[in-house]
Amino acid sequence: MIRNVLSIAGSDPSGGAGIQADLKAFAARGVYGMAALTALTAQNTQGVTGVQAVAPAFVAQQIATVFADVRVDAVKIGMIANAVIAQAVADVLAGHRDIPIVLDPVMIAKGGAPLLANDAVEVLVRRLLPLATVITPNLPEAAALLGEAPATDRDGMAAQAGRLITLGPKAVLVKGGHLDQGDSPDVLVTGHDIRWFEGARIATANTHGTGCTLSSALAAELAKGAEIGDAVAVAKDYLRGAIAAAGDLTVGTGHGPVQHFHALWKS
Repeated sequence: MIRNVLSIAGSDPSGGAGIQADLKAFAARGVYGMAALTALTAQNTQGVTGVQAVAPAFVAQQIATVFADVRVDAVKIGMIANAVIAQAVADVLAGHRDIPIVLDPVMIAKGGAPLLANDAVEVLVRRLLPLATVITPNLPEAAALLGEAPATDRDGMAAQAGRLITLGPKAVLVKGGHLDQGDSPDVLVTGHDIRWFEGARIATANTHGTGCTLSSALAAELAKGAEIGDAVAVAKDYLRGAIAAAGDLTVGTGHGPVQHFHALWKS
């Protein structure tokens, strides 16, 4: 049976991140993708020039309408833009705790533009984190959720992941791509268990949408019934291939997108 996965996130008209990246990752991982838009952005590979949030009631209506008709096997939450939208999303999803929810706390774009209003962080922590099966923050996002400075080493990453899990999610995957070192390790904390996922750093500027892509691939694997550790391993392997093949694309002059269909297309 082909699984159905819903993304709740913002739009990237250049196609590398947001809803567009989520749908590509869903398709590449063999699940049927659906999308509820939280915000429109004006952005390209060089940065974000504008954000237009969708009315919170309409965000909720999109999600509720999908659930009213379609079996949803997993949900991925990306950009939520502001506190009122975060509350609206939480209100709808509170009635669907029986399915996996992957929360990627999108706060800052690759170029540095803020994608989450300051007052939304408290709502994100209080309402959405307890609904999540797994959250996937990078180092700055993990620090922002905790109100701390970003971790600078593995011990700091593991410690912050441990503190984040006390806020309600069943699992926390802290991504180490921002570490100032030659590799890019991620740490998964589930209850009292800690598992490291090693990753060689790939020399490329084409990393636009990597967080969106990883969390969407993870949601796809959870929708198929994979255990969290196995799902993370598959999602990371998929993303690694997508980054390695990013040079096959010629999209923009800044941080280009990854090649979501690297296993399906020939350059």
